[in-house]
Amino acid sequence: MENKNKVAKPEGKLAVLIPGLGAVSTTLMAGVELARQGKGAPIGSLTQMGTARLGKRTDGRTVKLKDLVPLATLDDVVFGAWDIISEDAYQVAQRSGVLSDKHMEQVKPFLQGIKPKPGVHDPEFVRRIAANHIKATKTHRESIEAIRQDIRDFKKELNAKRAVMVVCSSVETFRPLPEAFQSLANFEKALDSNSTDVNPTALYTYAAIKEGVPFANATPNASVDTPALQELAKLEGAPIAGRDLKSGQTMMKTVIAPALKARMLGLEGWFSTNILGNRDGEVLDDPQAFKAKEVTKSSVLDTILQPDLYPELYNKYSHKVSIHYYPPRGDAKEGWDNIDIVGWLGYPMQIKINFLCRDSILAAPLVLDIALFLDLAKRMEWRGIQEWMSFYFKSPMAHPGLPVEHDLFIQLTKLKNTLRVIAGEEPITHLGLDYYGDDLPLAR
Repeated sequence: MENKNKVAKPEGKLAVLIPGLGAVSTTLMAGVELARQGKGAPIGSLTQMGTARLGKRTDGRTVKLKDLVPLATLDDVVFGAWDIISEDAYQVAQRSGVLSDKHMEQVKPFLQGIKPKPGVHDPEFVRRIAANHIKATKTHRESIEAIRQDIRDFKKELNAKRAVMVVCSSVETFRPLPEAFQSLANFEKALDSNSTDVNPTALYTYAAIKEGVPFANATPNASVDTPALQELAKLEGAPIAGRDLKSGQTMMKTVIAPALKARMLGLEGWFSTNILGNRDGEVLDDPQAFKAKEVTKSSVLDTILQPDLYPELYNKYSHKVSIHYYPPRGDAKEGWDNIDIVGWLGYPMQIKINFLCRDSILAAPLVLDIALFLDLAKRMEWRGIQEWMSFYFKSPMAHPGLPVEHDLFIQLTKLKNTLRVIAGEEPITHLGLDYYGDDLPLAR
């Protein structure tokens, strides 16, 4: 369909650049190639399979999202990566054990051609991985310049017109946000002094933004959720989104919690535990790395349930989250939730959820959507926080002073309405009174 707003067409190749060549990123790369070959369906991707209704329900106008706005096609997506391990994408995918032997054989040459550039590493932030593929840089400034040069080189090597960066690296150890991240001026000083407060993910973030490359953080690591790097993104005209993908257990929380509040059912407690055996699980076996994950996994309930407005329902609930590294599970993560709820007259009830999911299978299509939407935002000349992409993150960002929205369905409505407006269509409110005429009169 014709787009009514001025947005540059997605001409040429789009380089999706990923710090962290792990299970999620290789599953994404393999899936895109299998979809291009017609040997796999991009299930889980809104950009590839999602639709939006336009106009009234009686108009019968429903279109694919990829036809509503000008998105890059899968044929134009190319990949580059960094990692602190020297394995190519095929070796990583084989070790990760996500994909079947059949699928691995179908994409073997493609994945073998994706070799990571050396990564930036600080063993104080990632303790459980024996790194063997590290940049020889000695200062933060040197690392940033090396990453910026890598971005330019990737675009040349991949014959790409545009690039986006989505971090999918290992979870870094948690630290309370230091003063260095409170303003761009402080952050620049921290870079100059080679401060130990600056984590590797932040260096990739700074480098991407300085190159004008849209950036998203699919991890819990400190990055564009900080005032310093948000300030930089606005100055450099880079769209940013994050943090931490909302793929499994937290996705379920953002579905169940809104239902409880919609029905005014009380909550006594929510206990969540996970077992997984992939590299993410190995890294999260470090208590300080788990702390970073715990923060993003625990943040959604208060925002959705609004205990300040409904103290009698949600003021005293207990919320516990745990993650356990259990090697036999591999990438097949299992999440258990016990939810103690309260109904009419205070009678107790329970909800039990046992979500046997595949971590990377859930996450891969989210990374694809994020990359394509960020590229759209860049061609719209949008910059800074892209709140309309909150749908994809455990800890989404909003303009300072605005409450963050965690309800999955409100997030989806926001995303689709943003795309409608980009396309020059009216947002949909679902009010529907005008269908009923004199039966539901408003004017007296």
